[in-house]
Amino acid sequence: MTKLSVNINKIATLRNSRGGDVPNVVEFAKDAQRFGAQGITIHPRPDERHIRYQDARDLKPEVYTEYNIEGNPIESFMNLVLEVKPTQVTLVPDAVDAITSNAGWNTIKHKDFLVDVIKEFKNNGIRTSIFVDPVLEQIEGAKATGTDRIELYTEAFAHQYGLGNKDAITPYLESAKLANSLGLGINAGHDLSLDNIQFFKENIPDLLEVSIGHALIAESLYLGVENVIQMYLRKLKA
Repeated sequence: MTKLSVNINKIATLRNSRGGDVPNVVEFAKDAQRFGAQGITIHPRPDERHIRYQDARDLKPEVYTEYNIEGNPIESFMNLVLEVKPTQVTLVPDAVDAITSNAGWNTIKHKDFLVDVIKEFKNNGIRTSIFVDPVLEQIEGAKATGTDRIELYTEAFAHQYGLGNKDAITPYLESAKLANSLGLGINAGHDLSLDNIQFFKENIPDLLEVSIGHALIAESLYLGVENVIQMYLRKLKA
């Protein structure tokens, strides 16, 4: 079964908009796991506009499922990950002022940098994943870095699928087949939702994990968090 990791950045955004500690991100993570989520994802950024570095530390003793920390491996991020030691670190080439992730790594251009970063994390017992576009050359480049997994950047698929273009799955399928042949684990994330997750999962062989935040939280405003998590789990089992 494909695991569902719930990205809780939006819970931190809501908390920060008012000040104080409501909603509490640690309690939300505990509840999400109790409702069936098989992982918790956070993506702290340098300005801490949603998840704060201290949140990453506070979550560590409470996340008993998969703990995934995403981010650009600048020095402060690397130090945080090495301190917290999550299950997995997902490397994302965010610009400092990026609103959200908007591109995968150029794994060929940045190979030497990624090799060094990945080696450091793996030496500390942390599974590594690289955020990549569904481009075959970039999948091959990811393999050369020594990463354990890739995370397919799914915004393009989600947009096209919403327009009725199911052929948008093709580059993701081809990328997944190549990744499988190279021995790379496959994760996916960005703009996946209740509307498109089942189609994506059914067409991507050996999909290990999806990370979903924005859509899941938005859907939960209408349908409830526990219900929405269960809806995702049913679609991922289909």
